[in-house]
Amino acid sequence: MALLTRLSLHNPQLCALSTIGPRPASPLSRHLHASFLTRQIMPPKNKTAAKRKAASESQSDNEATQSASKKAKVSKDSPESAVAANGQPTNKVLPVNISFPARIAGTVRLSTWNICSLASASKKGFKFYVEAEDPDVLVLTETKVNEVPVDPFLTSRFPHCTWAISSKKTYSGTAVLSKHKPLSVDTKLPGHPDPSSVKGRIITVEFPGCYIVATYVTNAGQGLKTLKEKNTWNEHFTTYIRDLDKKKPIIWMGDLNVAPTAIDLANPKSNWNKTPGYTKDETEAFQNILNPPESAAGVGKFVDVWRQNHPEDKHYTYFSYRFNCRTKGLGWRLDMFVVSERLVEKVKMCEIRSEIYGASDHVPVVMEIESDVVTGS
Repeated sequence: MALLTRLSLHNPQLCALSTIGPRPASPLSRHLHASFLTRQIMPPKNKTAAKRKAASESQSDNEATQSASKKAKVSKDSPESAVAANGQPTNKVLPVNISFPARIAGTVRLSTWNICSLASASKKGFKFYVEAEDPDVLVLTETKVNEVPVDPFLTSRFPHCTWAISSKKTYSGTAVLSKHKPLSVDTKLPGHPDPSSVKGRIITVEFPGCYIVATYVTNAGQGLKTLKEKNTWNEHFTTYIRDLDKKKPIIWMGDLNVAPTAIDLANPKSNWNKTPGYTKDETEAFQNILNPPESAAGVGKFVDVWRQNHPEDKHYTYFSYRFNCRTKGLGWRLDMFVVSERLVEKVKMCEIRSEIYGASDHVPVVMEIESDVVTGS
């Protein structure tokens, strides 16, 4: 579990801009168990309304495998002790002290995080999380970089880095930072009619035992004005991931920009078919990847790892800075790990790092999987 405390000198009104102090060295332990339950996509009828940040070019275009047997421990005197109704903490700045348990023996640790601008997150404690988590593979989405960063902190930890950069300045962007040398790297989505719109949104990294596909999936836009473009992405991405899966198993990770089911957002009824990320088109496209229709003969299934192992939890990875959403526990689960069905038994841990909020309006998600899936031996 993560051990967290908060610096008492932080001004709550400036919480989104605050930085954090050094982390401690000692990790604590966490034990996890698994279960599975299928979910309906349609929202329940009795929910209160809430707003989600809309997409635009001038702002972000996005607006624990096993259930943890113990929750994160924080100081009883700290404001971070507060927990929202959904069970997630309500802190608005990164904790001063961050530590995680050592990885399970024989596994590699993968982490995905929408950082909502590398430049901004770096001022708010981004590197303290990376140092504490120490993943073998780190996927960053919405990096908003205009050129490959020159950062000794990252390159010293991850000798094999790939940055997919958008054609638009300070927009989208995806990165795969790895301790393991890949066999090949690709930043294209085959067959997509508008390659420039894909640029900065996908990286495929081939390892001996699998493909890692990192995505910052396009947004359906304010008022669903770019839902057509989202549908085009989904059409070609579905074909692509199915074709790859026939060669090697897949780990698909990143900001997938869809809330798959009604329990993956706080207010499903008011958002259904109105808000990007939770429409019939988007949720059906996602479900068709997980469970292909009968017409798609010979196509493998995929599993949403965190949801399979947390069938009832209403935990989220995105909380808008607006409307006091973090304090109220009003969020969306947009960031996730989806793996080829044949890999599920090799996953040893997957959890949302709920306390790591403040450097971005998203929190990271982490997964540990048997090492041979990546290394091939």
